[in-house]
Amino acid sequence: MEFKRSHRVGETILKEVSEILNRGLKDPRVGYVTITAVDVTPDLSIARVFYTVIGDEKERHQTGEGLAKATPYIRRQLSQRLRMRRTPEIEFRYDTSIDYGNHIESLLKDIENERSDDDQGDN
Repeated sequence: MEFKRSHRVGETILKEVSEILNRGLKDPRVGYVTITAVDVTPDLSIARVFYTVIGDEKERHQTGEGLAKATPYIRRQLSQRLRMRRTPEIEFRYDTSIDYGNHIESLLKDIENERSDDDQGDN
């Protein structure tokens, strides 16, 4: 299968944004952030950067605000690191898939616990 250029650019942006957040961002609102994926439009004009945060809803909200405030800085850093004619616009979005996966996992554990309780009750 042939990779699209947008996929390759997305992988590069993921690596670079992760490094920028780890080394160059000093906003106290942005705590421990993990970049999970980057989706780049086929025309390379927009890069949607998906992230997760360890913490509660308040920390998630503060991190979102910090990332929104830092977006111009991150885009400038990307433009210096990427060898592209035009750097994509950056949109940060919280990745809900991990929360959804954790929810499904807890439901499965509840079902397993109910089954083990039923099995013990039958004895």
